Amino acid sequence: QVQLVESGGGLVQAGGSLRLSCAASGLTLSRYTVAWFRQGPGKEREFVGFINWSGGTTHYADSVKGRFTISRHIAAKTVYLQMNSLKPEDTAVYYCAAGRYDSGFPTIASRSDYWGQGTQVTVSS
Repeated sequence: QVQLVESGGGLVQAGGSLRLSCAASGLTLSRYTVAWFRQGPGKEREFVGFINWSGGTTHYADSVKGRFTISRHIAAKTVYLQMNSLKPEDTAVYYCAAGRYDSGFPTIASRSDYWGQGTQVTVSS
């Protein structure tokens, strides 16, 4: 059974940091790209960034570039989202998802194969 389980969300003041984790089980990650998305209150789902598991290449949305960093721990089969200099507008439920890059994921989010359940991040002003 394939699972993606996010953790690490919480409440933080503006300017603070959080690290989210996405632990994967039941899939061969070397075949996948793992992406982070978020959905704020009353907003549409938004792409945050991704990492190609095999080569470690990363890419970020302009809104988080320079503040957020995605990394992976190969042995732990875990992807991390380090979030620094958080802003109230970063408040959202954060999701990780896995899909095949050659299918158009994560540009086309619906091409994902698996999603996590999400973790809430709240940034207070």
